[in-house]
Amino acid sequence: MLNNFEFHSPEFLWLFAMIPMIAIWFFSSRKKESTLLSVPSIKGFEGTSILAKLKPLLHVFRILAFSALIIALARPRNVSVSKKTKTNRGIDIVMAIDVSASMLAKDLKPNRLEALKRVAVDFVNRRPNDRIGIVVYAGESFTQTPITSDKSIVKETISEIKWGQLEGGTAIGMGLGSAVNRLKESKAKSKVIILLTDGVNNAGFVDPKTATELAKELNIKVYTIGIGTNGMAPFPWAKDPRTGKLSFRNQQVEIDEKLLKFIASETDGQYFRATGNAKLKEIYDEIDKLEKTKIEEFKYYNYSEKYRFWVILAGIFLVLEFILRNTIFKSFI
Repeated sequence: MLNNFEFHSPEFLWLFAMIPMIAIWFFSSRKKESTLLSVPSIKGFEGTSILAKLKPLLHVFRILAFSALIIALARPRNVSVSKKTKTNRGIDIVMAIDVSASMLAKDLKPNRLEALKRVAVDFVNRRPNDRIGIVVYAGESFTQTPITSDKSIVKETISEIKWGQLEGGTAIGMGLGSAVNRLKESKAKSKVIILLTDGVNNAGFVDPKTATELAKELNIKVYTIGIGTNGMAPFPWAKDPRTGKLSFRNQQVEIDEKLLKFIASETDGQYFRATGNAKLKEIYDEIDKLEKTKIEEFKYYNYSEKYRFWVILAGIFLVLEFILRNTIFKSFI
């Protein structure tokens, strides 16, 4: 209860500093007003001696009344706060993920694709107010999940992404084109594509630059990520027909950074290079910071005033003081 209690005008509480001075004045003035009477015997006053001793209670009642009025002036009250959150139209995001065979390269642990899936799921968890869709591409592209606000579906889709589902190759233009197609009917205030690849455009019938122009016309921002270390990396080379096990050999990492930078620049996005697991996570963290959904929080305050109790209490003390002064203690005033 105390957490919801406050004084509207706490500066009046400084008046309590006057209480000791008022008390001193009351009791000192009482002594000055008292007169001495010399008598040979006090037997006649024995019945009234107790009332005489209780007379200072009149001053106590005045002090208590003054104290109650100070508290009333400070306006004690209870405050209850209710909150209402309004989420403005969020961001629609499509993650276009390269699932070509090179995504099995082991320069990220355990490989590029698995490292990406872990980071992507974490990214989805941090976007509760946005709709997200998943496009996968290799030599062709495919919409794995349309744009949806159901994060459980999105995360399940990401966890089930595997190599070998699509024709071989890296069709960056088709991956971008499919992502743009997912967003063209979107009414969201902000539309974003996160395009990730680890190679060069070598397949598909859609020119990446044509897809970029379409994204630009639709005001879609594209963040591009080139994934792969600098230099050599262990790439999948051959598959054992009997066991299905892949063999690896070191190979030069080739990423068309010039194309990825062009796509990002033309659409007011940014290009990132993920050379390791930590760097890949940092990139998604940065994108998460750059693209924030505007949330408005409204607070409603309900005040329950408590000063009336203290005003009534002060009145009671003053009435008691008046009645006692003019009845029981009248002879002693």
